Amino acid sequence: MLRRRAQEEDSTVLIDVNPPEAEKRGPYGSTAHASKPGRQQVAGCGAGSPAKPRIADFVLVWEEDLKPDRPQDSAARDRTDVHRTWRETFLDHLRAAGLRVDQLDVQDGDSAVHYALLSASWAALCYYAEDLRLKLPLQELPNQASNWSAELLAWLGLPNILLEDVPDVPPEYYSCRFRVSKLPRFLGSDNQDTFFTSTKRHQILFEILAKTPYGHEKKNLLGIHQLLAEGVFSAAFPLHDGPFKAPPEGPQAPRLNQRQVLFRHWARWGKWSKYQPLDHVRRYFGEKVALYFAWLGFYTGWLLPAAVVGTLVFLVGCFLVFSDIPTQELCGSQDSFEMCPLCLDCPFWLLSSACALAQAGRLFDHGGTVFFSLFMALWAVLFLEYWKRKSATLAYRWDCSDYEDIEERPRPQFAASAPMTAPNPITGEDEPYFPERSRARRMLAGSVVIVVMVAVVVMCLVSVILYRTIMAILVSRSGNTVLTAWASRIASLTGSVVNLIFIVILSKIYVTLAHVLTRWEMHRTQTKFEDSFTLKVFIFQFVNFYSSPIYIAFFKGRFVGHPGNYHTLFGVRSEECAAGGCLIELAQELLVIMVGKQVINNMQEVLIPKLKGWWQKFRLRSKRKAGASSGAGREPWEADYELVPCEGLFDEYLEMVLQFGFVTIFVAACPLAPLFALLNNWVEIRLDARKFVCEYRRPVAERAQDIGIWFPVLTAITHLAVTSNAFLLAFSSDFLPRAYYQWTRAHDLRGFVNFTLARAPPHFAAAHNRTCRYRAFRDDHGHYSQTYWNLLAIRLAFVIVFEHVVFSIGRVLDLLVPDIPESVQIKVKREYYLAKQALAENEALFGTNGAKDEQTQGSELSPHWTSFRVPKVSQLQQ
Repeated sequence: MLRRRAQEEDSTVLIDVNPPEAEKRGPYGSTAHASKPGRQQVAGCGAGSPAKPRIADFVLVWEEDLKPDRPQDSAARDRTDVHRTWRETFLDHLRAAGLRVDQLDVQDGDSAVHYALLSASWAALCYYAEDLRLKLPLQELPNQASNWSAELLAWLGLPNILLEDVPDVPPEYYSCRFRVSKLPRFLGSDNQDTFFTSTKRHQILFEILAKTPYGHEKKNLLGIHQLLAEGVFSAAFPLHDGPFKAPPEGPQAPRLNQRQVLFRHWARWGKWSKYQPLDHVRRYFGEKVALYFAWLGFYTGWLLPAAVVGTLVFLVGCFLVFSDIPTQELCGSQDSFEMCPLCLDCPFWLLSSACALAQAGRLFDHGGTVFFSLFMALWAVLFLEYWKRKSATLAYRWDCSDYEDIEERPRPQFAASAPMTAPNPITGEDEPYFPERSRARRMLAGSVVIVVMVAVVVMCLVSVILYRTIMAILVSRSGNTVLTAWASRIASLTGSVVNLIFIVILSKIYVTLAHVLTRWEMHRTQTKFEDSFTLKVFIFQFVNFYSSPIYIAFFKGRFVGHPGNYHTLFGVRSEECAAGGCLIELAQELLVIMVGKQVINNMQEVLIPKLKGWWQKFRLRSKRKAGASSGAGREPWEADYELVPCEGLFDEYLEMVLQFGFVTIFVAACPLAPLFALLNNWVEIRLDARKFVCEYRRPVAERAQDIGIWFPVLTAITHLAVTSNAFLLAFSSDFLPRAYYQWTRAHDLRGFVNFTLARAPPHFAAAHNRTCRYRAFRDDHGHYSQTYWNLLAIRLAFVIVFEHVVFSIGRVLDLLVPDIPESVQIKVKREYYLAKQALAENEALFGTNGAKDEQTQGSELSPHWTSFRVPKVSQLQQ
């Protein structure tokens, strides 16, 4: 049943209307909390604050210009006043929600930087942990984390050089959804300092920040996201554990904080050959970041066999270059084959001049390529199957198996803008609701915009094609013998660079547009929002990055016509493959885009964070007094504010998924693609790790069940790769024409070059007073020969057989390899049993002290709150 939301309702912020005496003295009563590793100690400040350590979970920052003589127009003054009002209202509501807010100022005569240090009381943490459906531990498990390579080496009795002895390994637990009334049954509940980990405290505080209003909720004046976008706050972030560099070695080994452990054993370049400490990453950065690094490491590990096989196939090609009879015939033909011009105003040319290109093409176009294409198709299927198993194992180990279905809450932006509420079909709780029909209409309108942007990409592709054709004509007219001979290659290479420039520019524009469209579509959860945004951007980027290789692989040179009857595009003769054929052009295009993009991205990932960090430090330190500018005098929140804001994982995933496409879709044209991807990823893992540990502010730990819509995208790419490689081998490679010639003419391939060349029609030869040859299976009048039709039938049959064989094997593998390992299924059932016991009302089942539960609930956990809307006071005291 849908209900219109009342216009007068305001917010969900809890207000402390009757705080107990302990909370009037301070949120931690009269005793100081012990320091927990990973939580910063904040010195007391302000009148009446106790001079004892207390805990800061989150930091809000805003900057203020104090120059009295700086002129401001009335609009700027009004904006400053509005921002001040919003900020004060927001901080007041945070205090009402059970948070402690301590404000610290760093200023000189002209400017000030204000820090609001936020910490949550025990009662607030318990209430919101239940409200957010967080899972907390019931029973510790023996740590069983392992992987296939470690198990294989152990079985063989070989030393594992990949193993890294990382200290303080996080334990595994059976866990269940937290209930305040069942607090004593959760492991570690007797220690308020350590019961909630730092990441869970950050999640709770960020949820409060995201849902706290700073004005009327119906005007969408709600949440920290809006305040950051409006410039009311400059930053909002949880604190790092401390510096990432460990203290100097002394007589005793120094005790490392979590950040230092990650830096020493993960984020250093010297650890490129070691396993990633994923459980440590998850404990410090949360499940979403840990799943990205788990997937990246898993993908990189699987690239190793692909790179080895691809390199062997390439070496086989190197050997065949010098023993291949058709290549020898071509290089030794001298002036036997005079070829027709490749473009308008291009000269006639000798086939023997293409010797170097023919040899280069032979590196990639031979029988081993067929085997490698089949190998890579099965490799991709197995990679996805075993990642599903790995993902299921990690999701269980990290308590995320049912996150999307049960635990995930509506987005604050959605909750503020949704026009009505409706019961959640799974939990039964009322939640903000947006009609699916309205969302479908908005998504349809957004699809039109996507189609328009894809059309823009196609227009850019056509312009690159015309550029290559015109460039080839201009270079051939230069009069330079060397340039004329390489006209097509120069045009192709520069065209690849121009295409890369178009790709980079259009990507920046479209990502911004896609974000606006996705916000407008009103998706309920953050996962749905990210999936929709990801799909939009990937569709565009797929066309953006792959359109040029697809054109070269399947369309270039296929609609040229023949001498005397050439086809044109906008009055320009259709582009023809260069002297070495289209496959070598495709390999060149792949290397330019794939390797060029990787180099550009890695340079950006290294330089941009460093430049941003340098500018932030320079800007902030210039505002401090001379005596407070040294690094030793900085507080932790000041040091963290000098770091770069974390920009999320979308660009990282997109880069790797596009790379996966290059490795699989066009692998028949470039067997070395997996090797380049492997080398890049070895750098990428440590580069990304270093950014998160050393250069980024600590991101809020986000939960995730899997890698999201990226897995269906990878599955679609795998299916497309099978079809693409089948058509590449059938229509762009010489594999089938060679096999046909061996079967029908000569097994040793002598005369194959002459077999693939047609003669120009008589009227063309008469017009130019000379005859010439061109690559085609046509008769002397330009009509397709019987050989062409025979080969076409063979090619189509090859595509069908190749696809059916690969898809059939993939289906069998899918059935044979369970998506969830049996060991995980048993653990899930065991955890369900323990959770059912822990939350059961019948105390006799396990002999716990029900009176203790009641006493704990009535004294320590009753926060004495009411609310603007929900929850009610009675709900908080149950």
